[in-house]
Amino acid sequence: MDGNNRYGKKNHLATGEGHRVGKNQLDPIVEHCREIGIEALTVFAFSSENWNRPEQEVALLMVLLEEAIHEQMPRMEKYNIALRFIGDRSKVSAKLRQLMLEAEQTTAHHTAMTLTIAMSYGGMWDIAQAAQQIAIKVQAGLVQPDQIDANLFNHYTCLSDLPPVDVLIRTGGDYRLSNFLIWQSAYAELFFTETLWPDFTIREFDQILQSFAHRERRFGKTSEQVQSLKTMQEN
Repeated sequence: MDGNNRYGKKNHLATGEGHRVGKNQLDPIVEHCREIGIEALTVFAFSSENWNRPEQEVALLMVLLEEAIHEQMPRMEKYNIALRFIGDRSKVSAKLRQLMLEAEQTTAHHTAMTLTIAMSYGGMWDIAQAAQQIAIKVQAGLVQPDQIDANLFNHYTCLSDLPPVDVLIRTGGDYRLSNFLIWQSAYAELFFTETLWPDFTIREFDQILQSFAHRERRFGKTSEQVQSLKTMQEN
């Protein structure tokens, strides 16, 4: 969800207020996803690298996250959405860690959709912590090195209980993944838009989904194999 600061500067808002507008922009997108049947949505709220931002901005982002959690709880109940967080919580305050945990526990039984907020998250951190967990298992004799493959490794990554990413959207005009879900997005369809996140609309979101629907996803197969399989499923 990139472009909040630039939106604030473009619209002559007070320092940091672009982030507040961006926080509020998430609500209609989440509701729309729930309405059209999307079962999992993950949003990048704060990266591992964002800790390097100015201290005042980081403090504001932590406050906004607290506000967002409190605001989202009634919405999660209303729309039957499970709220989850991924990332390195060791750098987060004890108060915020507790709030995140309580939100997860309170909404864990919701089944219509999973909304995941990536907080203090980085894809390389995700892969490294998975490798660390597996190394501990190997050291304890619970896993043999020759048992380690992509399926086993995936079990120890964040969101391992959800399907791989289908669509990855980056707003704000940059054309890179910036360390977001790099394991889970191995076969994701990538979409980049110049639109700043606070200006990102449901209409543009739907246009991206329409484009996604017309992309051929081969997963290593040939087009002929994909079409043959599709024909068999239709018959």
